[in-house]
This record gives sequence, C-alpha cells and structure tokens, in this order.
Amino acid sequence: MRRKEVTDPATDHTSHTQQVPDGGDVKGRIDRFVRSRVIPREAVLDGGGPAAAAALAELRCRAREEGLWALPLPVELGGGGLDFRTYAGLAEVEGASDHGPAALGSAPLLDVTMLARHGGAAVREAYLKPLVAGEVRTCYAMTEPDVPGTDPFGTGTRAEPGPDGSWTVTGRKWFTSGAAGADLVTVMARTGGSPGDREGLSLLLVPTASPGFRVVRELPVLGAGGQYEIELDRVRVPADHLLGEPGAALAIAGERLALGRTLRCLRWLGQAQRAFDLMCARAAARSGSRGPLADQQLIQSHVFDALLALRTTRPLVHEAVALIDAGRDARTEVGLAKVAAARMLQQVADSAIQVHGAAGLGPDTPLPALLRTGRAARILDGPDELHITSVARRVLRTYE
Repeated sequence: MRRKEVTDPATDHTSHTQQVPDGGDVKGRIDRFVRSRVIPREAVLDGGGPAAAAALAELRCRAREEGLWALPLPVELGGGGLDFRTYAGLAEVEGASDHGPAALGSAPLLDVTMLARHGGAAVREAYLKPLVAGEVRTCYAMTEPDVPGTDPFGTGTRAEPGPDGSWTVTGRKWFTSGAAGADLVTVMARTGGSPGDREGLSLLLVPTASPGFRVVRELPVLGAGGQYEIELDRVRVPADHLLGEPGAALAIAGERLALGRTLRCLRWLGQAQRAFDLMCARAAARSGSRGPLADQQLIQSHVFDALLALRTTRPLVHEAVALIDAGRDARTEVGLAKVAAARMLQQVADSAIQVHGAAGLGPDTPLPALLRTGRAARILDGPDELHITSVARRVLRTYE
C-alpha cells in the first residue's frame, strides 16, 4: 500500500527545498531513491564484503546520474552546495536507511566541514576532493577503553613531537565507526599535559596505512557491526596533518559534535517515520477475529503516541538546525534534540513492533534494527544523562 504523507504544518520546510536543473522536487526524488533503490539492497549492504561494495558503487553511480550526489557538500569540491538548513529537510528522508547518506554521497559532510575549516593547505589539497568524490573514507576516534566517553580530559593517547615537526602517536581508541574500511582517522591525542588535564588535547589526521596502525577488533553494538577498537603503536603523522593549533581539539570537537548530533537527529526522524509508516500500514491491512487492527483502541493509542512523539521532536531538531546554520550557540538546543530524538526513535520502533506482533521481531522487517538504533542512540554520541545535566546546568546558571 502506498502511504499518504502525514505532513506537519508547523515544520514544513518546503520553502527550503531546492529545485534541480532538470526540474522536480529534490526531497521527493531522494525519498523515492532511498525507498526504491537503497532499502531493497539493505540486506546486501548490511552483509559487507565484495557484494556490499559492488552494491554501494552501483547506488552511487545512480545517485550521480540522477543529480542527487553529495548535495550538502561544496560545489567547488564536486558537491551540490546546499546550505545546512536546506539540506536538513532532505536528511530526514535520506536517513530513513542507514545506507542512504553513503549511497547519496553526503556521509562525509562532518569530515569535509572539519577539514575545510581546520586543515592546513596540504590536507585540504590532498583529501577534500577525494572525500567528496567518495574515493576516500574517514572515521573519528575520540573514546578510549576504561575512560568515560563523557570525559575527554582523561584521554591517554599521546602524540610526541619529533625534530622534523612530525608527531608520533601511541594509544588505543574504541567505538570508532567504520574504522575497518577507513583511509583516514582523526585521532584525539595529548600533545601536552597528563591525563586529567584540561589543556593539551589536539586532533591529528592519521592515514590508516601508516605502520603501527591496526584494527584490534570489531565491537558489535547489540549484535550489529560497524564499530571498532583500534591501536596506534608509534604511528608517525606528518606535521601538516595536525588540525588547527596544538591544544585546539576540544573547540574543534565541539563544532563537530554539534553538527554531528544534529545530523543524527535528522536521520533518526527519518527512521522513526519509516517505522511509523510500517506500523500504520500493518494496522490498516491486518484483521483478526475481532476485526481490523486499526479499529482497536489500544492500536490507535500506539499510533497517536508515536505521531505525538514525531511531531513534538521534529521542531526541536529543526530549532537546532536553524541555530547551527546561523552560526549561533546551539548547545542547549542540540542537547534537547539529541535526547528527544533518541527516545522518540526507540518509542516509535517499539510501538511498531508491538503492532506487528511476532512478525515485528523477525528478519522480514527493519523494525528490530530500528529499535536497536534507537536504544544505542541513548548512549552513543553522549548518553542521555550527560545531555540532561549539561542542559539543566546551563539553564539554571541564567537564574543565578
């Protein structure tokens, strides 16, 4: 059954929808691309290996042919040049599948933004265009074993300067997304001070082909792969691969986290909408001895609560988008959005599974994966508790 769009008039961003040269609504075209091309290939893409690489290459070729490649990335680097607020409306439908951003070329947005702002001339020249073209893959390594992810001051990975200006990096990181297939990893390391000090943290861009770099193991998250533990054993990093100035890691990471968390929220909205659509389709089509599921009040309660969660979360996320796009402080809004969106995705996916019954637990729908994403979202990128206390303290300080 073809779904009917349930629009939210309070957060309709059609005024920001860009028209491509050959006509047509970009948001609708991305929605169709993800639903008709990406989602049917999810099982292959999830499986990894040569088959997944071939499927992804084919999808990327299609995205280029249809004029949908790398829309939020700079035109001069080969992207579509959309500003963040315009792209935000597209990110929801693109993110309905975990593989949507990679297939459509927007996945490197965080790294392209960071390297364009803080990378030196050599880094920008060597990596930006290949990143946008999908020829180079990156990952970001901040968290370490036995160190709370919410406390970067405990970072123990060290980068020692050499006489030629290069750095020698030693340490271990974990929960590094996509490390096994990455060509570059941005590593937070100590260039000064000792673990616990608030100063002396820097970011270095490390080629993964460097001697001494290795992937230690994969770290399945609730059974799903994609996260890794990595080790750096005296890895030499060129002097010009330091991002920003020595000691600037937390400022750069703060920019990256604000944008990254907001992007995740947008994609979680898209995934929650997908779960909501499946739930409603199931309720409308399924009948039992007591009549259609859609006529049962408890099922209607699931639909209402899920729609309420979607409708109340979306404005919070787009408020954060607007502030980031304007270059303003969005820490409170990003914290609110991140907690709300993670909880919302978990709630909507759980309701959709309940309406599906046993079928919702099996392999024939994406609902188990969506529920897993929602649960993991409440810890990854900062646990709920971190954002709740940070936002509350920030607000309360205004009353002192």
